[in-house]
Amino acid sequence: MRREISSNHPLREYFSETLHDSLAGKLGMSDTEAEETYLARMLVDFLNFDGIYAIRNAQGKRVESIVEMLAEGDVRLHADSFDREREVHRHIGDFLLFWSGLFPEFLGRLNAPSGNDALQDVVRQGQFSYHVVSTFEHGQYANEADTFRKLSVHFDEYRTGLSLMRSSFDGFMLQGWGGGFEA
Repeated sequence: MRREISSNHPLREYFSETLHDSLAGKLGMSDTEAEETYLARMLVDFLNFDGIYAIRNAQGKRVESIVEMLAEGDVRLHADSFDREREVHRHIGDFLLFWSGLFPEFLGRLNAPSGNDALQDVVRQGQFSYHVVSTFEHGQYANEADTFRKLSVHFDEYRTGLSLMRSSFDGFMLQGWGGGFEA
């Protein structure tokens, strides 16, 4: 059973502050408040393996490859609605931004020559998936469209911001988290 992390948990604040430091402080990106809030929430969701692999097919099986995710998010193939298309493309953008920014070494496994995703261009696919999400500019999605437009256009900068954030994790872990352990 997946446990939710409370909205006032210190980890949420840590992610928000560290993202802001990376994006605004180190990269000089301004006007990123909505994206920082969104990405901090995404990082908390991805603390759990079920969050990283949240997309399930019609049989309830976890979808792990980008190629399979794309099929799940295509209304001509497996998506049963445009809402499903949006949900899957949002997840693909998050998935690719997360791995390419925080754990780029994982991409070697994702793009292994024998894997389904061998020909995926992570940045272009991430940008495209966020672009698809940004086109949902109506109803309940209207307020988020601009955030996803920025994530699409500046995907590489956000990826760099997450990479800088990881560097701060590495330093944090070497110092010991609250004195609870040593490197």
